[in-house]
Amino acid sequence: MGVFWLKNLLCRMTFKKIPGKSSGLYCLKRFSAVLVVMLFLCYACSCGFCDTFNMVSVPLGFEVSGFDRNANWVSENGVFAFGFWEKDGDDVDGFVVGIRYNLGDKAANFPVWTVGEGLRVAKNSTFRLAMDGKLVLINNPNGIIVWSSNTSSLGVQKASLLDNGNLVLLGNKDEVIWESFSSPTNTLLPGQSLHYPLSLRGPSMRSISSYYSLVIRQSGELELVWEHNVTYWRSHFSSSAIVKEARFDSVGMLGLYDDGNKVVWSVSSKDFGDPSGTLRHLRIDQDGNLRIYSWDSVSSTWKVGWQALEDQCNVFGSCGLYSVCGYNSTGPVCDCLSLDSLQWRIGASAVDTGGSGCKKMVDLGNCKMHTSMFVMNQTVLYGLYPPHDVDMLLSEEACKEYCSSDTTCIAATSANDGSGLCTIKRTSFISGYRTPFVRSVSFLKVCSVPLAVAASGADLHSNAQSVALSSGGLNAEGGSVKKFIGAIVLIVLLTVSVLLSIQMSMFWFIYHRRKVKAQTRIPFGKDAQMNPHYSVLIRLSFEEIKELTNSFASPLGRSVFRGILPNKIPVVAKVLNDVVASEKDFRVAVSTLGGTHHRNLVSVKGFCFEPRQKILLYEYVPNGSLDKWLFNSEHEQQEQICHKRLDIALGVAHALSYLHSECQQCIPHGNLSLENVLLDENLVPKVTDFGLQGLLIKKGASSSESPSERDIYMLGQMFVQIVTCKNEVAGHNVQQILDQVYQEQKFMESDSLKMMERIVRIAFWCMQSKPFLRPSIGEVVKVLEGTLSVDRPPSSGLPQRHDSIIESEVVTEIEVE
Repeated sequence: MGVFWLKNLLCRMTFKKIPGKSSGLYCLKRFSAVLVVMLFLCYACSCGFCDTFNMVSVPLGFEVSGFDRNANWVSENGVFAFGFWEKDGDDVDGFVVGIRYNLGDKAANFPVWTVGEGLRVAKNSTFRLAMDGKLVLINNPNGIIVWSSNTSSLGVQKASLLDNGNLVLLGNKDEVIWESFSSPTNTLLPGQSLHYPLSLRGPSMRSISSYYSLVIRQSGELELVWEHNVTYWRSHFSSSAIVKEARFDSVGMLGLYDDGNKVVWSVSSKDFGDPSGTLRHLRIDQDGNLRIYSWDSVSSTWKVGWQALEDQCNVFGSCGLYSVCGYNSTGPVCDCLSLDSLQWRIGASAVDTGGSGCKKMVDLGNCKMHTSMFVMNQTVLYGLYPPHDVDMLLSEEACKEYCSSDTTCIAATSANDGSGLCTIKRTSFISGYRTPFVRSVSFLKVCSVPLAVAASGADLHSNAQSVALSSGGLNAEGGSVKKFIGAIVLIVLLTVSVLLSIQMSMFWFIYHRRKVKAQTRIPFGKDAQMNPHYSVLIRLSFEEIKELTNSFASPLGRSVFRGILPNKIPVVAKVLNDVVASEKDFRVAVSTLGGTHHRNLVSVKGFCFEPRQKILLYEYVPNGSLDKWLFNSEHEQQEQICHKRLDIALGVAHALSYLHSECQQCIPHGNLSLENVLLDENLVPKVTDFGLQGLLIKKGASSSESPSERDIYMLGQMFVQIVTCKNEVAGHNVQQILDQVYQEQKFMESDSLKMMERIVRIAFWCMQSKPFLRPSIGEVVKVLEGTLSVDRPPSSGLPQRHDSIIESEVVTEIEVE
């Protein structure tokens, strides 16, 4: 490995002209770095350490290759190794690069940090400390940089793999410029901390990214979450405590610490403080559970000293799709909800954690006969995609009957504990758990079993025995004749009944054809009527959109039309005229938009994608757009309206903050304006049309500012419009607007005036011509909430950049200048 690494360095030492550098001096420096490493490698190889080499630090130009996966860069104490490896039991091509334990036993060498959160690269890829000071992972043979530490030109001189497992980049004075501890993947090592918005993500399963994460909220609370929206475990501490970070220490304790470095919450390994436990780590595993591990040097194995959930079945979706988590003598097991040719049954086949081996649920719409309810005692079922079940107050029998008669219900769970709680699941992506200690009863809707099959087997045998006992000693031949005649009569009655049912069904279908057609074509009906906040994103045809909107008869704006669902709930259809995305990209984008859920965002309900028609379906917001309400002079002088304007500004900022920093990926709005802010019946602002410019609509000319920076600029313009109640923002400065506010709003309370001044100041910072001068959306929200103070922005020209545009301190009073 050392020879290969040396050969690559020498091959790159061509004496070509480097822009802005003296080629002779540059090559001399590079040759010096290579010479140092050459001398080291010659010594190491002579001692037999070419495959595993220890370095306190490595110089610029050092690299590790994937060609020799037995070659590892090892920490000085020999505990940690950096290199390439294949994930055990993983059938996905490619290699992972990162840090793992170096404890001899291959099974014990857990990875503790991976480049790019487990990024896969080809065998001949390289990991290099480039001459400009940044770490890069290069995927060969195309030479594409797939990951970088982004530390070029920061004065990096060397890299070190420390004895605590931290990979660091150091400057001239050995100061830390970058460290792997600041970007954890799935593990915390002793001395490593976690603070907002960092998180740990469970290891991936094959090619599927893990659904499980350990996150630390802004409040400081630790939570185990599934897919960012289901919390199945959390830490608990006094609500008055202000948490700074979560920290894992070498004695086996995970704690939450406040600003005074005091522990406000903690959990400990059962070997807490035991000096024999020299190695420990905290890890979120592939099964979604959080555990503290301790190294047992006697058995050379890792032992669990603590785990967040003692009952693995309490991990949300622990067994994956179409399965339930249960127990046998060895512990938790996963069983399938599977369908053979005759009937639904539980425990059809065991599967690994993740539920990869279970069959897909049958489409109930294709049942040859009617549906029936399969009863599962001591079982709880829940929907995974989306994880939004509907709670109702119904008895056990009423819960079963409701799901049976509701065409959108797939399964239901009755708590059966006297509370009357019935949970309806309207998705076929179902998981669950069962245990003797739960009283819940679940009902799964299945296709009915044919009568001939149902009458066979054990039930038919027991019925025959009861008939024989009641006959009073009939001989075998007479009993057989009677049974034969009874079977013939039963078959005749069933045949007549089926024919009559078919005729009545055909008559009913013809009589109600138009109504049935409308209700079955438009996938909104009883479900939306029972649950107005139904969140499943559905696809409609253009004809269905026309029927909802009465052929686009009620326009609300340019390309926006009002529609009515069959249950009389209004919706809005927005026709997209400039979409250039393929159907796959369109559905991915719409799925991203439909996954947003915030009080100040208009929710996306459905979509239409046809070759010539692309339409989005939104919820209807009754009070129209903000510009129409804002420029109504009748309420301009009312103090209560002033408070409403302040609340609206804060609500819009909250919505933009959610899009920029709280979604799984940043969603720039792209066209933030008064017209794209709607008001509901309580004048709560709801931002609409978000993400269209970046995800769906054809982009215009390129700009030097990013879409997020453009959003901040438009937000500042909107703040000025809200304060002045005027559409024009050009020609104003801070003092002019404040003078206008003080003159026109003399009746306002002192707190309202201070809030107005904060809005005006932050608005002008948002509208700075240079994007790097603008605050982040998080700073904007904190200023509006009054937790951060804001300097007066420059009155004219382009201001010089100050280190503290936003001061990180709690506001006590803002002087009116």
